[in-house]
Amino acid sequence: MGLPEFWFIVIAVLFGGYFVLEGFDFGVGMLMPFLGRGHSADPAVGDGDTRRRVLLNTIGPVWDANEVWLLTAGGAMFAAFGGWYATMFSAFYFPLLLILVGLIVRVVAIEWRGKIDDPRWRMWCDVGIGLGSWIPALLWGVAFANVVRGLPIGADHQYTGGFFNLLNPYALLGGLTTLLVFATHGAVFLSLKTAGVIRDDAAKYAVRLSIATLVVAGAFLLWTQLSYGKSWTWMPVILAAVAAVGAVVATLRRAEGLAFAATTIAIAGTVVTLFGVLYPNVLPSTTDPAFNLTIGNTSSSHYTLTIMTWAAVFITPVVIIYQGWSYWVFRQRISLEQIPPSVGLPSLLVGERSDGGK
Repeated sequence: MGLPEFWFIVIAVLFGGYFVLEGFDFGVGMLMPFLGRGHSADPAVGDGDTRRRVLLNTIGPVWDANEVWLLTAGGAMFAAFGGWYATMFSAFYFPLLLILVGLIVRVVAIEWRGKIDDPRWRMWCDVGIGLGSWIPALLWGVAFANVVRGLPIGADHQYTGGFFNLLNPYALLGGLTTLLVFATHGAVFLSLKTAGVIRDDAAKYAVRLSIATLVVAGAFLLWTQLSYGKSWTWMPVILAAVAAVGAVVATLRRAEGLAFAATTIAIAGTVVTLFGVLYPNVLPSTTDPAFNLTIGNTSSSHYTLTIMTWAAVFITPVVIIYQGWSYWVFRQRISLEQIPPSVGLPSLLVGERSDGGK
């Protein structure tokens, strides 16, 4: 195995890590409108704002570190396969722009939600968190399905299609798959990280979502394998399918640790399948197979890949150890009783109204 093949595997691992870790972050954001609804004035049930703060606190210590996996994957793609990076990012310019805007809005909403003690302020922040979770969760699936399917690429490795070329049935099914997978992953994570009534509610959502995910993701993986797969990629497809079934069984039995392991394995199996059916291409051309972007015709020089490899050898273990330590430190469950009163600043708009508009 040469360095180009090694870095192709590294990029697959980085995207797999991103989807596993950021996937449950997206799931938490998507489920906030549902699990964050207050049911009564009973403190054991929780009002809406307190429940949403519980949900956010489950990912509060780790969500920003999870996004580093995406930055590293994009940087590795740019440095190791410049041609792949250039063509893919130009072809997916608008979807990736929407993902970027969604991630930025989500970051700002999470960080600023508690700064102002005003229900309307928090409501709009919750909208930002929701949009910043739903949009990337959908579009990542659309993007990677199109990478596997191939794009109209010319001899100069330039994308010759338009935006609506990306909205084909296979890609839309891929988007629905990642949407449901991340929602299920998030629900299982919440049932693992919370206590009391929110844990019970999250477990109920996990059961329903895991069944829907099994059907949709199974159809997407079967379509992928039958249309683009190789003989050996049946193994990750079967692994992902077994894990998806295991997630359904584990959620029904309230075995939260096993359910989270199952959804993690299902995501990993899906990523292995997508990158496996792609290899040795990195972006197939539907115009002419001779125009395919491959590991060979898009990789950087041997010297560049060697420097990158040595840097990764020294830096990667440190990053993984630090992130693992962070998860260990913040491993406790969170309940409604642990959420203190809001300490945000008073809204200036509220002050102006109370002063008669002065």
